[in-house]
Amino acid sequence: MQKSLSVYDSDGSTFAPLVVIELVSETKEEAIAWLLNRVRDKQQDGGAELLVEQLTPGAQGTEKDNPNVYVVGASWQRLLYGAEDVGLFKEFNDGSMRGFTYANKHNFKEFQGDGDGFLSMAECQYIIKHGLDNLRAKDEAHVPGYPKMKLYPGKSVIRRMQSKGVLVQVFPLHEKEELKRLSFSWFKKIKLSFQPLDDIRHYFGEGMALYFGFLEYFTLALIPMALIGIPYYLFDWEDYDKFTVFAGFNLVWCTVILELWKRLSASLAYGWGTLSRKKAFEEPRPGFHGVLGVNPVTGRAEPLYSNAKRQLRIYLVSVPFVLLCLYLSLYVMMIYFDMEGWALMIHDEEPTFWTGLLLFIPSIIYAVVIEIMNLIYRYAAEFLTGWENHRLESTFQNHLVLKVLVFNFFNCFASLFYIAFVMQDMVLLRQSLATLLITSQILNQIMEAFLPYWLQRRRNKKAHKRMIKTMEDKELPLSEQVKLEADMSTYLGTFDDYLELFLLFGYVSLFSCVYPLAAVLVVLNNVTEVYSDAFKMCKVFKRPFSEPAANIGVWQLAFEAMSVIAVVTNCALIGMSPQVKSYFPESETQLILWVVGFEHFLLASKFILTFVIPDVPKHIQIKLSRLEFESLEALKKRKMLEASGIPKTAK
Repeated sequence: MQKSLSVYDSDGSTFAPLVVIELVSETKEEAIAWLLNRVRDKQQDGGAELLVEQLTPGAQGTEKDNPNVYVVGASWQRLLYGAEDVGLFKEFNDGSMRGFTYANKHNFKEFQGDGDGFLSMAECQYIIKHGLDNLRAKDEAHVPGYPKMKLYPGKSVIRRMQSKGVLVQVFPLHEKEELKRLSFSWFKKIKLSFQPLDDIRHYFGEGMALYFGFLEYFTLALIPMALIGIPYYLFDWEDYDKFTVFAGFNLVWCTVILELWKRLSASLAYGWGTLSRKKAFEEPRPGFHGVLGVNPVTGRAEPLYSNAKRQLRIYLVSVPFVLLCLYLSLYVMMIYFDMEGWALMIHDEEPTFWTGLLLFIPSIIYAVVIEIMNLIYRYAAEFLTGWENHRLESTFQNHLVLKVLVFNFFNCFASLFYIAFVMQDMVLLRQSLATLLITSQILNQIMEAFLPYWLQRRRNKKAHKRMIKTMEDKELPLSEQVKLEADMSTYLGTFDDYLELFLLFGYVSLFSCVYPLAAVLVVLNNVTEVYSDAFKMCKVFKRPFSEPAANIGVWQLAFEAMSVIAVVTNCALIGMSPQVKSYFPESETQLILWVVGFEHFLLASKFILTFVIPDVPKHIQIKLSRLEFESLEALKKRKMLEASGIPKTAK
């Protein structure tokens, strides 16, 4: 918990500010008073029972500063009850992970004395966010002062005000001392060591910690391939008869590492208390709209939207749009091949050092164009998925991921497939893969860390000066800290980070047998990625709310789908090698049948391996089963006591 800064609530009690609510500067007084009362009201009266106070401007405050900025905290008892409400799992005295209950709080391992320090700041902020999100309209027809801003019984007040633009943002505050310690152990001190995943989880939550855990694991998993790739590149890279060995290693590698990751992520999630945590009931997205009706599950009045209309939008608009974008990507790819042919023609006519360099220019231009097209398509896909009007955030994310993955896969890998299987030019394939890989890595590093930091400095020089003060470890008053963090860019989640790793995984697993240094380049990229991502999380973006997570979600399926494609690709490359063709000099059909049969055998082995290797380690399965057994026994005992108590009361 944050102790260095505190504010006074309206009743005179002090509290640590954890979350900031910012309303637009011209928000009507009656709306502000109503919202603050709802935040402070008791939970049994429909409030959040939180502590909230207006942020007082500091000595450097100006007339341009927004007066409608409020800091939110909570009493310790409210946070403990909130931990039970959101279903936090904590370590019990017997070493098992159990759902926290207020009545049983002293039986949890880390709950000592009054329990101070039992909850991390990230958990406290998550509890406050949960309380704010669950502020629901009661009998109000609209937000006071805004007759057109309709409210429906049971609908989230905060989400409604946010979607209508009255509420600007809600974000958690950084804790200076804790952030300084994390920064030092994470990225300020350059050293060869594992990332402080427990500290990352403690500060940013399980979702962020799992991303960095996967990034670290993926990097370590690439090291064997990199170690094999370096001598392979130095001695055999021009001898394509030998790439069958590397392709065979690829086949085993991409399957095994994903299966082992599932076990590692299960171990991490169990230790963090999210593996057996029940998923919260999903509320409608803030942008979801429709005709007012009654939800058959909750019984609440909320907007309903016809699924048939949504399917029509998907199949009549979204699918044709994606196909059109794929066609444009194909068209750009053919322009790239024309440029390659032109550069090759010039080099053949008069081979010099400069014409040799010219051979790489088309690939570099194409790599830059690919990144630009991916970026433009991403914005279009977000708009289109929002227009489809999905009710739940998880459904929205799944449709967005599918759109983006299909286009990115086609845009990034179509030219490589064409070169490999249509042109069958391994020299050009190696050159294109190397250029695409190196160029995309450089652009991603610039776009992800350095550009946001530069834009931050350009946008607000005063904020930058305050940031320099923070970096110099000078004490900042609360008002200055809030202003600084409010002006920072908002972190939009791990979507782009996972997408980058997905594409890198594709480059390595699909075609690295013809360019063995691919794994080495990806290892170097991932090492710098750790530092740049850590830097942007600590210095460039607002602190995101903690997101409980038991795994990497839909991205696990994406990586597994890529590994299946890798089996097919590497088998085809093996079948094309002169070494294998020499065994079938007379019958190409027989060669194809052997390659297809081998591929089916490997796919079957892959799925058997997936089935044989359990996703959750045995010792964790035993702990989960024991906890389930104890819960069932306790339930039986309670029912027996209730049953035996009935005749006694009857007497």
